[in-house]
Parts: sequence; structure tokens; C-alpha cells
Amino acid sequence: MKIASWNVNSIRTRLDHVLDWLYAQSVDVLCLQETKVIDDDFPKAPFQDEGYQVYISGQKAYNGVALISRTALSEVSAGFTPLLSQNDLTQKYDQQKRLMTGIVAPGIRILNLYVPNGSEINSDKYIYKLEWLDLLYSYVEKLLSQNPQHLLICGDFNIALEDRDIHDPSSRETHIMATDRERQALQKVLALGLQDAFRKFNSEPGQFSWWNYRAASFQRNLGWRIDHHYLTPTLYERATACIIDAAPRRLPKPSDHAPAVVEIDTQNW
Repeated sequence: MKIASWNVNSIRTRLDHVLDWLYAQSVDVLCLQETKVIDDDFPKAPFQDEGYQVYISGQKAYNGVALISRTALSEVSAGFTPLLSQNDLTQKYDQQKRLMTGIVAPGIRILNLYVPNGSEINSDKYIYKLEWLDLLYSYVEKLLSQNPQHLLICGDFNIALEDRDIHDPSSRETHIMATDRERQALQKVLALGLQDAFRKFNSEPGQFSWWNYRAASFQRNLGWRIDHHYLTPTLYERATACIIDAAPRRLPKPSDHAPAVVEIDTQNW
């Protein structure tokens, strides 16, 4: 089974890129982030015409997540509230559409995330990001209490977890997406029992999923690896490959992110 994650930076702007790539790669589930469109305006038809199921949680011009699946998903929900119940925190953080989950046969729960960027250190948006990650910890903890074996968390985490995930980590402590507090917040979530699928197969630095549009960053490979797949141990053992496909980043007017794809052996499940 192939499960892909891609921050498309506007699904309507990048629709042809996504459709062409999806068909060529034969992906089973595509997790999209930063769709930037309300649900009623999401371009469902081109996916549905090819037999895909479409699940969306969007908002106008910002954020937004979606699950595009070859088969119907079960237990689909968006936001923190369905699992953690409505309270002041879930109400606050569910205003931005950043989280969606569903179960794909043969029983893999996929959690698709668009983690806040944080803007700049110690800004209100930075504090928002840390608080959002803290709430994510509670959410994942509860998910794992229900199904501890088969959870896959993917998406744009807006965090480079290690120095080798950044083209130049020399001043990373003062750079958003790489500060100690952000890394520690994510590590706390992973400590619940999740492992980095990409690093199972790729240990070398210089492999990135996001490149700034400025300063010819892609051409010079001045990137960051901030798009991840994290797996519970049972799924981690069954993972057979995990790649970042930079080809769509070479297209005209691309997303600044490349898709990350994990393959999981589901035979004899």
C-alpha cells in the first residue's frame, strides 16, 4: 500500500500537478495539506471521476487538509473535537482546519496534519504552534489507547527534527521550524511510540521536502525536510520504502513542497 503526503499550497492552483502525479504513482491514499479552499469549492469531481473517495476539511485561502483514497475510509473525522470532546481548547484550535483522520482497510488509521508554521520565535503564532502540538499529544495519546498497533501520522510538520534535515543547521536554534522548543514538542508526541519511516531507509543528509521559492533554493538544494511519515512499531516493521519525490517541484509554478511517500506491506495482514 502506498500512502503519500503533499502540501500542495492550493489545490485549485496545483490541481493538474496533483492529478497527473496521483495517476502516475498509483497511490492508494493521498494526504493533502494547505488546500486553501472551502469544502464546497474543493475540486472533487476530477478525483471522483477516476474512482477516488474524497474527504475534506477546508477554509478559505488558508490551511485545509484532505484525504483522497482509492477505497472508502471509515471513522473519518476532522479536528481535535471528535476525539477530545468540545472544550475551550478544541474550540480554539479547530477554527483552523489542520487535522483529519480516517481508517483505510486493512485497518491502518491515517492521521493527516498541517502543523502551524509559527511565524517567528516568541511571536503569538509561535506560542500557538507549541500549544497546538501539546494538544496533538493528547489527541495521539487517546488514538493510541484505542488502536495502539496501526497508526500512521503524516503531513507537513513545519519542523526539521534533526540537523541533517536542514541544508545549513549552523544557526538553527534561532530559526523557526528548528528551535529546541519545537523539536521537543514533536519529540514528546513521537515518544508515545512512533518512528520516522524515512530514516529507516535514508540516513544521509541533503534530502529535503521543502525549498523556499526565493534565491533559487530548489536549484541549489537549499532545503528542509519538514514533511514526515511517523509509524507505530508494527507498521514501521512492515514499511518497505519511504521516499521524497522531488519531480513535481521541477514543474512550472510548483508547490514549494514535494510529496513524501511510504509503502507498507499489507499482505498476510
